[in-house]
Amino acid sequence: MISLVSCGVGHQDLLNCKSKEAEIKRINKELANIRSKFKGDKALDGYSKKKYVCKLLFIFLLGHDIDFGHMEAVNLLSSNKYTEKQIGYLFISVLVNSNSELIRLINNAIKNDLASRNPTFMCLALHCIANVGSREMGEAFAADIPRILVAGDSMDSVKQSAALCLLRLYKASPDLVPMGEWTARVVHLLNDQHMGVVTAAVSLITCLCKKNPDDFKTCVSLAVSRLSRIVSSASTDLQDYTYYFVPAPWLSVKLLRLLQCYPPPEDAAVRGRLVECLETVLNKAQEPPKSKKVQHSNARNAALLESISLIMHYDSEPNLLVRACNQLGQFLQHRETNLRYLALESMCTLASSEFSHEAVKTHIDTVINALKVLKVAILAEKYAVDYSWYVDTILNLIRIAGDYVSEEVWYRVLQIVTNRDDVQGYAAKTVFEALQAPACHENMVKVGGYILGEFGNLIAGDPRSSPPVQFSLLHSKFHLCSVATRALLLSTYIKFINLFPETKATIQGVLRAGAQLRNADVELQQRAVEYLTLSSVASTDVLATVLEEMPPFPERESSILAKLKRKKGPGAGSALEDGRRDPSSSDINGGVEATPSAVSTPSPSADLLGLRAAPPPAAPPAPAGAGSLLVDVFSDGPAQPSLGPTPEEAFLSELEPPAPESPMALLADPAPAADPGPEDIGPPIPEADELLNKFVCKNNGVLFENQLLQIGVKSEFRQNLGRMYLFYGNKTSVQFQSFSPTVIHPGDLQTQLAVQTKRVAAQVDGGAQVQQVLNIECLRDFLTPPLLSVRFRYGGAPQSLTLKLPVTINKFFQPTEMAAQDFFQRWKQLSLPLQEAQKIFKANHPMDAEVTKAKLLGFGSALLDNVDPNPENFVGAGIIQTKALQVGCLLRLEPNAQAQMYRLTLRTSKEPVSRHLCELLAQQF
Repeated sequence: MISLVSCGVGHQDLLNCKSKEAEIKRINKELANIRSKFKGDKALDGYSKKKYVCKLLFIFLLGHDIDFGHMEAVNLLSSNKYTEKQIGYLFISVLVNSNSELIRLINNAIKNDLASRNPTFMCLALHCIANVGSREMGEAFAADIPRILVAGDSMDSVKQSAALCLLRLYKASPDLVPMGEWTARVVHLLNDQHMGVVTAAVSLITCLCKKNPDDFKTCVSLAVSRLSRIVSSASTDLQDYTYYFVPAPWLSVKLLRLLQCYPPPEDAAVRGRLVECLETVLNKAQEPPKSKKVQHSNARNAALLESISLIMHYDSEPNLLVRACNQLGQFLQHRETNLRYLALESMCTLASSEFSHEAVKTHIDTVINALKVLKVAILAEKYAVDYSWYVDTILNLIRIAGDYVSEEVWYRVLQIVTNRDDVQGYAAKTVFEALQAPACHENMVKVGGYILGEFGNLIAGDPRSSPPVQFSLLHSKFHLCSVATRALLLSTYIKFINLFPETKATIQGVLRAGAQLRNADVELQQRAVEYLTLSSVASTDVLATVLEEMPPFPERESSILAKLKRKKGPGAGSALEDGRRDPSSSDINGGVEATPSAVSTPSPSADLLGLRAAPPPAAPPAPAGAGSLLVDVFSDGPAQPSLGPTPEEAFLSELEPPAPESPMALLADPAPAADPGPEDIGPPIPEADELLNKFVCKNNGVLFENQLLQIGVKSEFRQNLGRMYLFYGNKTSVQFQSFSPTVIHPGDLQTQLAVQTKRVAAQVDGGAQVQQVLNIECLRDFLTPPLLSVRFRYGGAPQSLTLKLPVTINKFFQPTEMAAQDFFQRWKQLSLPLQEAQKIFKANHPMDAEVTKAKLLGFGSALLDNVDPNPENFVGAGIIQTKALQVGCLLRLEPNAQAQMYRLTLRTSKEPVSRHLCELLAQQF
């Protein structure tokens, strides 16, 4: 296959781009070149056409829109060369919409490949059908694919692709897949010699039998027979399908799930063989592991847990049920949290069975002991007399019951230590001493790695805890730890190089070792390579900046206290903290006054989202104080203590709104029929315009806050699409009822802006936060923002407010770089009186050049250097992207520092846009 990088758009050129604008400029140049090649008089040969189509695909994968080249990709489908046909199918699978006008041509090419009997071409065609998965393709091929699947002369790879393709079409449009004589034949694929065919067939049959169980009931005996062969085989018998000494674990799990679609087999022989299989799985669980790798235990436990699920599903074999219960009891004592969770979940089901009810009782003590650890941690924090005592208590808890200490507990220790200067030295000394124990729990290593990496310098003056001694102590635990802990320790090592330069050579030797640079785990390998390069290339000043001490965590309530409150419900707040009930509560936007008995008024200083610039001076700091109960989604500080890079939110993994036929459309629920229209809601609150203006040049922050409710916004926009997250925080300890946020389109906005919303829960617990996702598409230019109506009941009293949603036309700006000559040429072209809007106004804020620059960039335009003869002036350019058209925009801002005045001039190709943008931007200065 031709390499996407080798076909790429001057791959090295893109790497050398210093800004997003430079990359776009280079991409646009390449797109113009490809367009000219396609439109040229000279016909392109197959290789050239493949190369340019591949370049378009590469550009699309970089995140840029492609609006041509589709026909050239379709033409590649008729080629007899594999690489050309493959690139054509790949382009179509990724870029062609299921409703495209080219589908008919694509279908003809696919039909030819399916009839060619060339297995490679058939597989490419089947993959394309599955990837596109449109209803039109389903109608065209739903009858052909079953015949290919059960044909005697079909190759194994074709059968496998056909089964998965049919599964995709059935999930998208079940009514298109006809049931017929092929259904009896597809069951016999479970006896196929090719394990890939069997795996694909099991997935297909499992899906089909849920709707038509009688058509596939003969699969039970065949599934038992195949499962028996896998379970009784040695790892060497199925070498190609053995995963870390476990024979065909994925197929085993699929077969066990298929059997759960039917009652126990009536045939005594089949039933006896199945019971024998399940006993064999339980027996193998008692054998010593054949590998210490986590992959081995995961594969073995997956088959074991699915076997236990089948035993519980049948609920008819007392011996197996008791053995399953005992096995789950062993998992309850496992160090892996996820395994303990799965065991608890399964044991809840077993507890309802008459055969295993008594066996479950024998494990109650284990469950209770696990719960006591969290309780000890909560009480230690709640009644701590000083922070030194708290650190001692929690470290002792980790030493005694480390397996049961959840992440929330040791995260909280690190948060408190990081925020309290007076306890940092003591914590470093204490954890250093704790790490000297011969048997040290991994959670202790995590705490020690973090604290010594941040504050090890506070105890480095003592020869007994000198920098080399600290490093040697931590590194002695390295090989015994999991991947996650080793990753944290590598981050500690690079911190040591900054804190203790004398350890640099030793640590670089560790990072340079083959065990790290060629580690099979990508995370460890990447950290080792990056940290080694950073320590070798960066200067001392750069290293100190990059690896400076972690900033204090935002002061908010303990995560473990909040976790307990959520578990106990909205009334738990009074039992956990010395809160006082206020005899009154203010309403929102004219709501009815609540009754005193039902209302708990929070402290005005509570900041649930952690978005305020600074807490009120009167609010004293407290380790578990009146801060937020919620996750701080916008804080620049770390959200959780981790020395290594924490993964960012997958914020805009896919900006394209889901198509109506797409499964993704299910995530964006349509608004209920009873949602209020513009005539049913009240007017926006008086400060709605002021709140909206705060978001013209930024995307994140608090949109609204009062004593009851806090609404936070986080959004991102690209081209004419956007995604917005709204965070609703209940600042009280009383549950909100009938909570209903609705987006309203006043006037003609419905034809200008499409907003797709996801419903939120109707109840919001006290101290809890709910999130609402909005997918936004700009159809054409608009002047008024949508409205956000929030209604709920608090303490029995109805509450409502209406805000302006921070979606303004400038959010759909695409910055555009221009040379001075091009700018002035375009400026003259937009010289009609209606195309220009100008405003001279007095500065409302201090005139700072850097702040002005940041606001203009936040507004969305590109800032052009060396264009205006006066270097004090600002010049910008951009294009407003809508689905219907693009609106070019040029702006010029002239500050007069002596007069404390601005003159703002905007020119666009549409008069209303010019005036609206001028008003929006002028309000920012």
